[in-house]
Amino acid sequence: MIETKNLTKRYGRLLAVDRLNLFVPKGSIFGFIGPNGAGKTTTIKMLAGLIEPDSGTVLIRDTDIRQKPENAKQQIGFIPDRPYLYEKLTGLEFLKFTADLYGVVESAFHKKAERILDKFSLIDWKNELIEAYSHGMKQRLIMAAAILHDPKIIIVDEPMIGLDPAGIKMVKHMFRELADSGVTFFISTHTLSIAQDLCDRIGIIQKGKLIATGTLDDLKTQAQATSGDLEAVFLKLTREESLLQGYQDVPGISP
Repeated sequence: MIETKNLTKRYGRLLAVDRLNLFVPKGSIFGFIGPNGAGKTTTIKMLAGLIEPDSGTVLIRDTDIRQKPENAKQQIGFIPDRPYLYEKLTGLEFLKFTADLYGVVESAFHKKAERILDKFSLIDWKNELIEAYSHGMKQRLIMAAAILHDPKIIIVDEPMIGLDPAGIKMVKHMFRELADSGVTFFISTHTLSIAQDLCDRIGIIQKGKLIATGTLDDLKTQAQATSGDLEAVFLKLTREESLLQGYQDVPGISP
């Protein structure tokens, strides 16, 4: 599971994430959505241990990522929106590099790598240089690398960028299959239809604050909406929050 307690990050005067409290239980898929600049990427980076919070705590399966970063990161698979790959390596060589970082047993590597490459439709390209891969193939390779060490937590930033419809369907099926086996997902996305179709619960962040969280039905209740998809609920909640903030910023006017 993933838990944050009063997680806070500033960049100068900008309060990027403001006392964020979240709990994502084992085996669930949590969607994290919000307008541009809301604090999604900063949150993702703190969860993955790429940047340190100014205050607050990130717990990865009850392990404090600041106190025991190696133990926590060993349990995480991270899929960024813009994968960085060593393009002069072959696909198989990149997986071997990743496996060595995570201490995957040598005797198990080749069988596991072949199975994962086949699952992501990359088996015929395993000995080709990554520089020859399409963007979608690179995205699938970084996903393959992220699950190679059997992580218990998978953190994903915009998982479907560059994937064709068949790739999107495959990834959605794989995520659900892994979640059913006990893997916990934290997914940040702008594609609200993906969040609606895939996620068990959804959190909406705006201006660094979590303004709503729950199932789609929970969010509809919070938005006082009896019908509509996630997009309609998202627009209603974020617009009303912006209007409320606007009133609060004007002296002498209260909502």
